[in-house]
Amino acid sequence: MSTHRERARELVSQMTLKEKTSQLLHNASAIERLGVPAYNWWNECLHGVGRAGIATVFPTAIGMAATFDTELLHRVATAISDEARAKYHANSARGNAAAYYGLTYWTPNINLFRDPRWGRGQETYGECPYLTGQMGATFVRAIQGDDPEHLKLVATPKHFAVHSGPEGKRHEFDARVSERDLWESYLPHFREAIVEAGARSVMGAYNRTNGEPCCASRMLLIDILRQRWGFDGYVVSDCGAIEDIHKNHKVTNSFEESAALALRNGCELNCGCAYAHLLSAVEKGLIGEVEITLAVERCMEARFALGMFDPPEKVKWAQIPYDVVDCEEHRALSVEAARRSLMLLKNDGGLLPLGDWVNRIAVIGPNAHHPASLLGNYNGIPSRSVTPLEGIRERAPIDVVVDYQIGCWHQARDYNLHVEDTKMFFPEAMIAAERADVVVFVGGLKPAMEGEEWDAAHSDADGDRTELMLPSIQRTMLAQLIKTGKPVILVIMSGSAVTLGWECESMAAIIQQYYPGQEGGTALAGALFGDFSPAGRLPLTVYKGLDQFPPIEDYSMEGRTYRFLREEPVYPFGFGLSYTRFAYSNAQLQHPEIRTGDGATLSAMVENTGEHASDEVVQVYAWRTEAPVRVPVRQLVGFRRIYLAAGESRRVEFHISPRQLAMIDDDGRSFIVAGDVHLSVGGSQPDDLSRRLGAAPVAQLKLTITGERVDLPW
Repeated sequence: MSTHRERARELVSQMTLKEKTSQLLHNASAIERLGVPAYNWWNECLHGVGRAGIATVFPTAIGMAATFDTELLHRVATAISDEARAKYHANSARGNAAAYYGLTYWTPNINLFRDPRWGRGQETYGECPYLTGQMGATFVRAIQGDDPEHLKLVATPKHFAVHSGPEGKRHEFDARVSERDLWESYLPHFREAIVEAGARSVMGAYNRTNGEPCCASRMLLIDILRQRWGFDGYVVSDCGAIEDIHKNHKVTNSFEESAALALRNGCELNCGCAYAHLLSAVEKGLIGEVEITLAVERCMEARFALGMFDPPEKVKWAQIPYDVVDCEEHRALSVEAARRSLMLLKNDGGLLPLGDWVNRIAVIGPNAHHPASLLGNYNGIPSRSVTPLEGIRERAPIDVVVDYQIGCWHQARDYNLHVEDTKMFFPEAMIAAERADVVVFVGGLKPAMEGEEWDAAHSDADGDRTELMLPSIQRTMLAQLIKTGKPVILVIMSGSAVTLGWECESMAAIIQQYYPGQEGGTALAGALFGDFSPAGRLPLTVYKGLDQFPPIEDYSMEGRTYRFLREEPVYPFGFGLSYTRFAYSNAQLQHPEIRTGDGATLSAMVENTGEHASDEVVQVYAWRTEAPVRVPVRQLVGFRRIYLAAGESRRVEFHISPRQLAMIDDDGRSFIVAGDVHLSVGGSQPDDLSRRLGAAPVAQLKLTITGERVDLPW
């Protein structure tokens, strides 16, 4: 990549100061005399190329996290980047330099989903730093490609850092966090995506962290990102975040001061208009041309690395044909991803898969035939989508009757109706249920009820949720359906955790399906009729209620997520059932005793002891019962998704790095000390709740660490 840097420096050396500043806005101007075309840096590909017309739409990020499958995510991200490249070249040939048709993508969102109310949690890989880091790094590697000469796309992990609500206060909020929580929970996954996976760009957050605006934070952008981690790419602000510095954070007094502060502290590119004031900032002595030049060089280096100034025949990625967009192979991959993301949370008496005793099915609920709930946010437009109703009708045996009634809206206030008004749908739904052998109620949330500040029209808190339960109108509808005596299968479609109370006991079966992409209905129907065994796992905790964890403004991790929750939730992180049973045996450590600073290797036999072939997600957790500092209750340190036929067994091996065995002290230092580390390997956490809910017993081991304290560099 050094050649790209040299070419960038040569080009920038020929620019005037005005031309240089024009390149630091997300909608960079053309410099015709130097052969620099206009370019818009703003592009989105959260779970498919977004906002750029027809594109394959995969499950949203939280759904991909539920697969616990990095190999699948790599294939999905490769497909996404193929479509992005094809769109860029086709549009560039037509002179289209608009937003969403470029090569620099503001993805993935790897903020920690630490609070289930946060509306944008659907964009993330869940509440676990390790899972998020593995999935985020996989996505970065796949979309940036493996060509030593040119990047395929530029990945931009966001929002750096300590950012996860409240949405309504994000432009003014100061996230106060301890050094321990910062390094133990909020930074590890960013390090994985940036240091290990080599992301070429990073996006700053809107809020402040410990008093500093994130897009002008010397601690985050200089001390950590560049000096500790050796980051050598460019930083882009979130949109409008730099003007927030004076308008909302009140740290500066003008556009010029905000622009100078952000650029001087490591933010090279501005999504917004603040950097249009850089010329004035130079005139006022707030910033120098040398700092502007370095920022432009870093941005232009990325454009050279993408091959934008090279003949297409010399760029490997320019050969991708437009035919890949929405191709049959990608549509099939969307089906596979939706299937692998589906989670079975309850299956009383083996009701599922449905057998030949079913002659009539009643499909009821607000998400049964609601295409928007397939897509989540930051989505593209599918050429074809399949709702749950359509999927069930298409898959059901020819002699099975499928009746449909909406039953109720998502929430009582939809379309300005009152609860009593929505009950006008109840009678028809009850008739359908009474005539059926089984009821499939597809409810939950919809994207308009949770999301980003500006795009959740039906949220009470600017995109965040104010309650965790199913909306009251759906609970009322379900209570009526239960009274029919017919088995009810509850399918929850959402982008976050939906708390269940009496529903856990009353439903015959419960399926969680995060916004599943264009083929969500195909996947759901396949699971209902036994075409495959569900094997998704929860990437977050389903709490009992709002009183089980701190306020959303509190960024302390104590009491949050599976790592620090001391009470029993409704469903634990990592939980999920299948149509078969698994047994774990002969678990062993390669070396039961190691020295501080060494890694560990463990393995176990996994056997499918049931009658259905199925995937299993093997999970490894580590914890200490005695430690010199506060440590997590337990934390995930390894996972692998494997396929086993009925009766098949396989030994699975895991390597645990020294960093995964470390603790964090009050000053944010990572260290390892002697003592015992407890390990478990199985299909869930090693807790009583998982076993009571039907997960297989896990195997447990003890690793003894000896030697003097070892400090690990960050």
